[in-house]
Amino acid sequence: MEPIYFDHAATTRVLPEAAQAALRAMTEDYGNPSSLYALGTRAAKALADHREAVAQALGCQAGEVIFTSGGTEGDNWAISLAAHLGRHRGKHIITTAVEHAAVLEPCKALEAQGYQVTYLTPGPDGRVKVSDLEAALRPDTVLVSMMLVNNETGAIQPVKEAGQVLKRCRSQALLHTDAIQGFLKIPFTPKALGVDLLTVSGHKIGAMKGSGALYLRAGLRAVPLLRGGGQEKGLRSGTEPTPQIAALAAACTLGKAALEDHQTYLTHLKTYALAAFQKAVPGLVVVAAGDAPHICAISLPGYPSQVVVRWLSDQGFCLSAGSACHRGQASHVYAAMGLSKPVRDGMLRVSFGPENTQEEVDRLAQALGTATQVLLPAGR
Repeated sequence: MEPIYFDHAATTRVLPEAAQAALRAMTEDYGNPSSLYALGTRAAKALADHREAVAQALGCQAGEVIFTSGGTEGDNWAISLAAHLGRHRGKHIITTAVEHAAVLEPCKALEAQGYQVTYLTPGPDGRVKVSDLEAALRPDTVLVSMMLVNNETGAIQPVKEAGQVLKRCRSQALLHTDAIQGFLKIPFTPKALGVDLLTVSGHKIGAMKGSGALYLRAGLRAVPLLRGGGQEKGLRSGTEPTPQIAALAAACTLGKAALEDHQTYLTHLKTYALAAFQKAVPGLVVVAAGDAPHICAISLPGYPSQVVVRWLSDQGFCLSAGSACHRGQASHVYAAMGLSKPVRDGMLRVSFGPENTQEEVDRLAQALGTATQVLLPAGR
């Protein structure tokens, strides 16, 4: 029996159209885009078309899109690039305490090199305050990195307002946003957000794992991530992974066309789900309803989340206790929100996709209610 999947924030099933696009790139348009014969030039033309498709989905110029292997590479590159470009102006970085590890870990690495990093703490709703950002801003700040949508709570962070603060304060700091959970889930463009660098990942939108893109604002003096044959404008050398890029482009085209419909449907489904969960489990806590339409965080206080997740898996449900990257470790996001230990220990993240139905939600709600009856609370 097919499992009922409620973990779209972790990864998504590859869309049939994306899989077909990748297959064509592997079996028909398989030439090296750098080759001069017809098969190569055909691959180069397809690569240009794919870049344009991703750019249209992002709302930017094709020349501002650099293909990457995914979100972790994009985040790491953006942070190291900003630090390099600002190396003569200062060594201060501002980020949030609820960023993905792909942002937090490179920031920690820079701290070991003498940088100072300010971690903005969120409120109980998971959002940081723009006033805290403005208070933390210094003349030697070279980077502000703030995710667009939190991957564990669905909270939309004030990235646009952060850009306005930087402009008003005439700060030379670059603004980066990890937009991986927001891309094709909520409407935005890099220009509207006021960002210099923006990261997206393919496997969150129905494309293949190992694909993604980094938006580099036009005019930004980038330095190469990988040196070699000069691909990606000399910034990321290596033969382009055309199957992954083809799948990414296909997913972007489909996602852009369906964005409004999916946003409306998922918003309704999540509202329905939260009501169903609370009705089925009187003690359930809605920790974060989530501003984004596809993510919410709930808790069964007293019931260890890992136990509940495994039990639900046995019943045919896929959901998580937080970011898949935690691998069972305690979430820094929930800790930063100041939640009590019983609530933190019972956390569950439910993330929806357009294929989920109200019937599936009802079945999950019933399973959550059963879980509190058959599983022993912690300490019992």
